Amino acid sequence: MINRIRDVRRAKRLTLADVAAKCAPSTTAQTIGRLETGTRTLSLDWLNRIADALDVDSNELVQGGKAENIPVAARLTHKGAQALSSTEHAYVPKPGEQMVALNVQSGVGDYRAHDTIWLRQLTPENYVSALNRDVLVPRPAGRFLFGRLIGREGEKLHILPLGAGTRQQVVSDPAWIGMAETLIRSL
Repeated sequence: MINRIRDVRRAKRLTLADVAAKCAPSTTAQTIGRLETGTRTLSLDWLNRIADALDVDSNELVQGGKAENIPVAARLTHKGAQALSSTEHAYVPKPGEQMVALNVQSGVGDYRAHDTIWLRQLTPENYVSALNRDVLVPRPAGRFLFGRLIGREGEKLHILPLGAGTRQQVVSDPAWIGMAETLIRSL
């Protein structure tokens, strides 16, 4: 089976040891390396374990037909643009059922007009993973609140809207929230 484990792992800037430690139960970096290269059979169980460790859907790790990767030309460091020592590709995430998008119409906080933010939908039991991250929170009557999740007490979320001089908002546990995961910005 051709897989994209290496592409996804590198795009998330994780080492083989990082992924091995995040697997439940944990495994060795050598095992992850063998599964990436195909020298060890990638079973459905391994696929799901690695997908959970990488925080992606398992179908994003299976390469079907033409790969949807963009070649990386160089790496930008504090010393400027540097040539790569080996071929690399940027991982292009495939939005799934758990993804929603937010189009930015006018700049606020770190976001500029015409940005698109991809958000991963989370259910209440996973809200803790969004602490100190920007989130989209659905409100009654088709309204939304966007800001930084700064706390959770019982069934209440504490959101700090973006921008200077804003006040904290408290929202009773909504059915879902969208955690900002990817920023798409045209230059």
